[in-house]
Amino acid sequence: MSAVITPQLVDVVDTFTSVRNYSSGTARQLTTCRVEPWGLRTECPTPEDPFSECEVTWLLPDLGLRLTYHRPRSRHARSTPSVLTAVRVQRDTRSWRTTDLLLGLAVPGGTTARIVRSEEFAAAVAGQVLRAPDADLALRTVHRTLEEISYQRHDISSWLSSMGIYDSWPPMPEI
Repeated sequence: MSAVITPQLVDVVDTFTSVRNYSSGTARQLTTCRVEPWGLRTECPTPEDPFSECEVTWLLPDLGLRLTYHRPRSRHARSTPSVLTAVRVQRDTRSWRTTDLLLGLAVPGGTTARIVRSEEFAAAVAGQVLRAPDADLALRTVHRTLEEISYQRHDISSWLSSMGIYDSWPPMPEI
């Protein structure tokens, strides 16, 4: 069984209208869309997901990462891991464009982070959907981040603090 090769995934967040446009052609209205000193904070409901009520995403352009957390619908549900994905970020006054580099880390909290999406990444490299410079960037970004997080005992909040980002992760729901 081999991984399916997909075209590059490019999402665009319009910070004026608070809309995230996906490469698939779909768009989603964001409930939170704020430019922060460290990057972009977004949040949107996930009505199609029976287990999560919303997706929280932070774009960290200086680190080349997208940090994602799916907030569970039930307070008693098992927490899902946070996912750090290597991305290339381009931004201007109105929009933030991310190109997914198809490699990331799942950080469950309290246990070791692990590399994820490696089969999809390998298929994209083999199929030349992901060019060599982007593949190298993804590998360097994920391995650097794994090393940095391991120094913080695989705790994302501690890692973010060591990067000068003092906002709590995962963020509490806004009222």
